[in-house]
Amino acid sequence: MRGGPFDFVFVQTTMTYWYKGLEEVIEDVRKVWPQTKIILGGNYVTLCGDHAQRLGADFLVQGTNLESLWEYLGMSPDLEQPALWQAYKKLNVGVLRLSDGCPFSCTYCSVPEVYGKFKPRSLGRSLAELELLCQLCVKNIAFYDDALLFKPEEVLVPFLNEVVKRSIEVNFHSPNALNARFMTRDLAELMVRAGFKTFYLGFESASSPWQKRTGSKVSSDELAQAVEHLISAGAVPASITAYQILGHPYSDIQELEASMRFVNSLGIRGMLADFSPIPGTPDGEYCRRWVDMDEPLMHNKTAFPIFLLGFDETNQLKDLQRKLNRLLPKGNVH
Repeated sequence: MRGGPFDFVFVQTTMTYWYKGLEEVIEDVRKVWPQTKIILGGNYVTLCGDHAQRLGADFLVQGTNLESLWEYLGMSPDLEQPALWQAYKKLNVGVLRLSDGCPFSCTYCSVPEVYGKFKPRSLGRSLAELELLCQLCVKNIAFYDDALLFKPEEVLVPFLNEVVKRSIEVNFHSPNALNARFMTRDLAELMVRAGFKTFYLGFESASSPWQKRTGSKVSSDELAQAVEHLISAGAVPASITAYQILGHPYSDIQELEASMRFVNSLGIRGMLADFSPIPGTPDGEYCRRWVDMDEPLMHNKTAFPIFLLGFDETNQLKDLQRKLNRLLPKGNVH
């Protein structure tokens, strides 16, 4: 480790099952800088608070309310300050969030617990961060919002209108699953015009019983309508992908193979997202019949589908998805 000693070291992880890495970092910091205070935060601490106590950090931050952190540090934050992207020597890809949280309550998702209900960030802050990334010559920017299309007239539309107005030329991407329900023709046209190059839509399953049981986020008809709007707006079909969950505990009613074929019939790519059982969510708690949910390693999304479906069925479904995608017409994806 270079530099130091430091007053504080901040450590976090997004995935609960990565905690072993945090454990090693904390041990290393203790050896090199024994007097340094270690602050541990992130999804792992929020979802597995009791387990996180064992790692030996000096201060734990749960959730996104940081008032206790500012008090511990004895400082006041500048909440309009963009992220310190200039700390990177070379930056090819940047990340933006226009909002935090999500208005939905899907039974497999921890976002409402970790980030709370939907809350827009200020337009000024978002534009300042975009301008900073552009100054650093970033050409590809991914939105990490959990509900990017929710209340678009208040959040995404004003932001993209400014992008167009200022003639900002970047490639936007949406890896965090857009909600197809909110995709209108006008919004699709604006997104394409402003520079969106890849569109990832959250679908999960074409099964109506499964959709109703897990929160009714989006229907098959809504997905088809969203795809139609995007293609009409000029999006390349090969740049549109629909996520579907692999290894969900209610896979008996999910009809995953039929869902995969439905997505393929729309002329877009499908992608299987391995299910991760998250403690505190209804579906995660249901998974206690298969794994020890008190051990974060058991939340690993690469392992749980195999626990549930078995190695052969898991690989057969993944092979089918690859075959279906190969049947689609080739197209340019930026």
